[in-house]
Amino acid sequence: MPTDVPDEGAVAASTALLTDHYELTMLEAALRSGRASRRCVFEVFARSLPSGRRYGVVAGTGRLLEALRDFRFGDAEIADLANRTIVDDATLSFLADYRFDGEVSGYAEGECYFPGSPVLVVESDFAHGVLLETLVLSILNHDCAVASAASRMTGAAGTRPCIEMGSRRTHEWAGVAAARAAYVAGFATTSNLEAGRRWQVPTTGTSAHAFTLLHDDEKEAFAAQVDSLGVGTTLLVDTYDVRTAVRTAVEVAGPSLGAVRLDSGDLVELAAEVRAQLDGLGATGTKIVVTSDLDEYAIAALAAAPVDGYGVGTSLVTGSGAPTAGMVYKLVAREGDDGSMVSVAKVSKDKRSVGGRKWALRRRNGNGTAEAEVIGIGALPEDDGDDRPLLVDLVRDGEIVGASPDAVPDGHRRVLDAARARHEASVAELPRSAHQLSRGEPAIPTVYVDTTP
Repeated sequence: MPTDVPDEGAVAASTALLTDHYELTMLEAALRSGRASRRCVFEVFARSLPSGRRYGVVAGTGRLLEALRDFRFGDAEIADLANRTIVDDATLSFLADYRFDGEVSGYAEGECYFPGSPVLVVESDFAHGVLLETLVLSILNHDCAVASAASRMTGAAGTRPCIEMGSRRTHEWAGVAAARAAYVAGFATTSNLEAGRRWQVPTTGTSAHAFTLLHDDEKEAFAAQVDSLGVGTTLLVDTYDVRTAVRTAVEVAGPSLGAVRLDSGDLVELAAEVRAQLDGLGATGTKIVVTSDLDEYAIAALAAAPVDGYGVGTSLVTGSGAPTAGMVYKLVAREGDDGSMVSVAKVSKDKRSVGGRKWALRRRNGNGTAEAEVIGIGALPEDDGDDRPLLVDLVRDGEIVGASPDAVPDGHRRVLDAARARHEASVAELPRSAHQLSRGEPAIPTVYVDTTP
């Protein structure tokens, strides 16, 4: 994601150099060999899920479509490549006119995926498709990793809301992308204001320990915050002594205090003590929000505690131990000399791929529970009556046809809300084993079917 994000209506910064050197040198060599115009099919998939994970979640598709829209080699990019002699003049001339003119289909944002799922399918000539590898993978690997971790966290949290607050634990623009991905997977809000501006993710926040330490005592700090934000605010009560702070908070705000936040200590035991104290003070409606390096396991451990919400930072933005989704971008079919499409695949040890253009169905039983990821090689597999097609059109003839946030007011929010609903439905149809946090195999198997006409 470019570090200089333009205001709406301004000319967007090019994403063309967010790529690897070898993509341009492959293009140059293919132009010289005369094979650059061969029709090709590229596929994005993960060979496996991170160790112990039962499913992954697709996120970042909307960001990718915007990045593809801005994938242009303008005068500045061409001049830079020429000055560094990255490629020859003929290749520079091709790049100056580059506009992706192919087809892209893929899993919709929020959808679950499994090993081998064709998360994205790019169909174009070699020259136009090969240049997209790094752009595609850098976005999908990050956003899918965050969304997959977020889904485990929201699953463990149940109906209790989760707040994304990891911006300070990652690159400044990765934090914006992470907030978006977390929202797709069910997080309620983010602390990141740029995510609110750019993607319309709801934002929230009150105060940190520094605000309390600024004042002469907690009572003065709490009074200042309540005076500014109202009694519905959330007061941070563990700067000094928690029990004293809770009593002071209710004294200042009254029994209608919105919430208190706990950021340290044994959260299970502390939450129970604070709940009892609040109830004893008549603040029965005051909620308890907990933070402090939470992950899905800590959230699950708090399931029986009187907690009303979770703030998650470091673990979320780093994928909770899996900072990349491990997706790859591989050529799976290309045009032969006779004009027909030929399946191609990598066969090296531990990095094998399955050749051929893919289509995918989610096979479900009569109760609507997913049983398998059925991947057809060559054509769409036959629907047994309960199956759900997974690939949707994203780009046709170079034009973006996926959900366009620019088409309606609050477009980004509507796109994300649709992705959230899709994620909820996709996770709900998985078998019960998918929701376990213990190590195990993918929730459903991936089955390849040769459907070549």
